[in-house]
Amino acid sequence: MNKKHSPQRPNVVFLIADDHRDEAIRAFGNETVHTPILDSLAASGTACRNTHIFGGLTGALCAPSRACVHTGISLFRAMIGKEVMNREHSSVIRPDVRLMPQTMREAGYHTHAVGKWHNDKASFSRSFEGGDKLLFHGMSDHTKVPVHDYDPTGAYPKEKEYIERTFSTELFSDAAVNFIEDYLEDRPFFLYVAYTAPHDPRTAPEPYASLYDKADIPLPPNFVSEHPFDTGDMTVRDEKLALLPRDEDEIRQHIADYYAMISHLDAQIGRVIEALKAKGIYDDTLIVYTADHGLALGQHGLMGKQNLYEHSVRIPLIFRGPGVPEGQQELALASNIDIFPTVAGLCNVDLPKETEGVSLCPIFAGETEGVRSIVCSVYKDIQRMATDGRWKLIRYYCSPKTNTGTERIQLFDLLNDPWETQDLSADPANAGEIERLASELASWMQACSDILQDMPVIPGTS
Repeated sequence: MNKKHSPQRPNVVFLIADDHRDEAIRAFGNETVHTPILDSLAASGTACRNTHIFGGLTGALCAPSRACVHTGISLFRAMIGKEVMNREHSSVIRPDVRLMPQTMREAGYHTHAVGKWHNDKASFSRSFEGGDKLLFHGMSDHTKVPVHDYDPTGAYPKEKEYIERTFSTELFSDAAVNFIEDYLEDRPFFLYVAYTAPHDPRTAPEPYASLYDKADIPLPPNFVSEHPFDTGDMTVRDEKLALLPRDEDEIRQHIADYYAMISHLDAQIGRVIEALKAKGIYDDTLIVYTADHGLALGQHGLMGKQNLYEHSVRIPLIFRGPGVPEGQQELALASNIDIFPTVAGLCNVDLPKETEGVSLCPIFAGETEGVRSIVCSVYKDIQRMATDGRWKLIRYYCSPKTNTGTERIQLFDLLNDPWETQDLSADPANAGEIERLASELASWMQACSDILQDMPVIPGTS
């Protein structure tokens, strides 16, 4: 295993995208999308290809997913009480929970933020000692971005917000490059760069907008015109972005626009990397690339991320830099709450005692092939998921609050059916797999204080 020299405390550039699913990177087997920069990061680092989001209790998955990344703990414990079920855009991280940038700051890092912070301002303020072009919203038009300058008081009043017209991805990359070029301190830095791409509106600038012709876009193998049953959230905003039943030509255009946003994002990340190289600190910097969640875009007849299929719960996770093996694609199971412990391990920083995530560093060091035997995800009070990497169980509930949803399960063999096209739950031969995963899911729900922990995992059971 080829490892690079690892200084005791590397700089960190933490890049997080919005809506970028794991599959939409060329290095990961997608032959349509162009991502040369991300491909090069994967080739010179390690890609954790089986990383899942913990999930969320609202349709706005950005905020809870980012809270899990920031804190390394269950969203049920990271966010303020069960109140999150009643707020569509719940974002508040508990004041007694320490975040990744806060922990890095306390360990001596200069912490600096750029771009989207979809959680509360108090958690931001205790985490960062600097920042630029700060977006305290879930989304915006990419050429009308409401931002704040860094406010040392932590107030960020509405009257100090102003509109930037530079395309969001370029705006945030400009700010990141400026920070790198101007940084003169001896202590290492933790630079957090949170993009709003490739989230809609998918309006990439030229020449990227014309890079993909919808006629050349293949439909995914799991494309269907309509989802076969009520998932419990069929009328959420994202599902209204395309006509029903889904039209093949319209879906191809959506995918073309999505890829255009990703390719533009990829090029702008390249500018950040070039700034590190020009500064002479590229090889002394840990680069992390990930996303808050994935997206359907026509898969399973869905458009959004408000589901627990692989296209929505699997995210890219790439590490490149000191202590990271080169050219590895790891299939070990991971959760997004494992990102913080892994960054801390690579930076020789002690974790807060409440951290629940597991460091992936033992995998990088060749000490083990995996750190988890199962990962699970949640969505609202209507869906739960458990997978061991091959078999995957999705449990659907009827919501007593909205009277939507379906009492049923699905079982997929991801080894032989990675696109989740064949539900095998009705086959008696698979009863053992269902029972095993259901037991694992029930144990996980109890351990993480899931609000549904007392509900039966399999319909008809008590």
